[in-house]
Amino acid sequence: MAPLGLLTVAAMLPREWELKLVDLNVRRLKDEDLRWADYVFLGAMLVQKDSVHEIMARCAALGKTVIAGGPLFTTGHEAFPEIQHFVLGEAEELMPRVVADLQSGRLQPVYRCTNRPDITRTPPPRWELINFRHYVTMSVQFSRGCPFDCEFCDIIVMNGRVPRTKTPAQLIAELDALRRCGWKDMVFIVDDNFIGNRQRTKALLQALIEWRHRTRPGIGFLTEASVNLADDPELCALMVEAGFKKVFVGIETPSVEALAECHKVQNRNRDLVAAVQTLQRAGLEVMGGFIVGFDSDKSDIFKRQFEFIQRSGVATAMVGLLTALPQTRLWQRLKREGRLEVESSGNNSDATLNFKPKLNRDFLQSSYRDLVRKLYEPRNYYQRVRTFLRSHRPTGPRLRLSRADLIAFLKSFWVLGVWHRGRVGYWRLFWGTLLRRPRQFPHAIELAILGYHFRRVANSLRPPASRKW
Repeated sequence: MAPLGLLTVAAMLPREWELKLVDLNVRRLKDEDLRWADYVFLGAMLVQKDSVHEIMARCAALGKTVIAGGPLFTTGHEAFPEIQHFVLGEAEELMPRVVADLQSGRLQPVYRCTNRPDITRTPPPRWELINFRHYVTMSVQFSRGCPFDCEFCDIIVMNGRVPRTKTPAQLIAELDALRRCGWKDMVFIVDDNFIGNRQRTKALLQALIEWRHRTRPGIGFLTEASVNLADDPELCALMVEAGFKKVFVGIETPSVEALAECHKVQNRNRDLVAAVQTLQRAGLEVMGGFIVGFDSDKSDIFKRQFEFIQRSGVATAMVGLLTALPQTRLWQRLKREGRLEVESSGNNSDATLNFKPKLNRDFLQSSYRDLVRKLYEPRNYYQRVRTFLRSHRPTGPRLRLSRADLIAFLKSFWVLGVWHRGRVGYWRLFWGTLLRRPRQFPHAIELAILGYHFRRVANSLRPPASRKW
């Protein structure tokens, strides 16, 4: 995905300034990029902190002034003494001061947002600063904040518990700008919780449906939402009609004790498998987030998680060890208890813990690796895809297949159908879906290809001597 934060901040700068955006996810930062710049604006998340230290060393060597902002610094700027200037929190109300002070030569060490800005004033991103060919998915934002209070989550630390939204006209203007740039593929609406304010979400969806009928874009959507989306059939139907195909849901765990421990109230007192299947039947693919390592987890949690994920048909199951993110209620509690050991890496799938767990550490880490490997073994993964396809009812607008999709499809014949183990499962899925569920065939092949990627991730978690391809 494109770096939406930097693209949005770029839109808050004077139009006459010359801007160059370097996304280190898709290209290297060259010394000539740094020499070209009068100032360097740096945005980062927690998982990128090592990269930040490397960039800062290069900026210092070239005598460049750096202004840093984003989630990494908002919750932990003290760890970066080499950075001279910080913009902490949301940028909308701070950037005019930053620009004025920069122009007058009086930049302050810290600019801190102390309230929750009105995001109806947020300008559209500067899409012209990126090369669209570098990205699979574009991203836009409709709302910030989440009404829930999960102990491990840092969203409410940074964006609060009262969802704030843009107007439907704002978001449609951003989508129109993307469309004019030639974008015809998926767009991730990167809200903390897309249904945090259901009334405003429904108003947006109705506007999106009208926009889709009027413009006939090829664009489809995915987003993040809480599991109580399954309680609102009207909202599900509107999302599907508007072109939503996938939704990421924090399912976390089948353990009722762990859900109570982390204050995941929206997941309690409900059949989570049935909720997932309700969303699948509505026409949405559920991508699930899962966590192991809660204090209340017993040694059977890995078996329970595996069985739950297999039954639910959540093909894209993102499982991580619990991590204490900076300034969260979990981080604060563990610090009080003297159990916080190191800062989180920001990578919840690297099989490391940054606190002293209740279960044996070695058992937790080795069982986590085994769980991820087992979930993405071809036999188990293809079985889960078939379970999903049986529940899924593809509805809503049909989306185009891009040239990249077609190339990936052809490559899958060799990579998945001939070269790699699991070829029998691939061909069984291929022919079974093509003959019995032809409308779901592109989706099935997409999931097969993603499974190859997930198996590579699972392999990376093995002890080095036992890694196999």
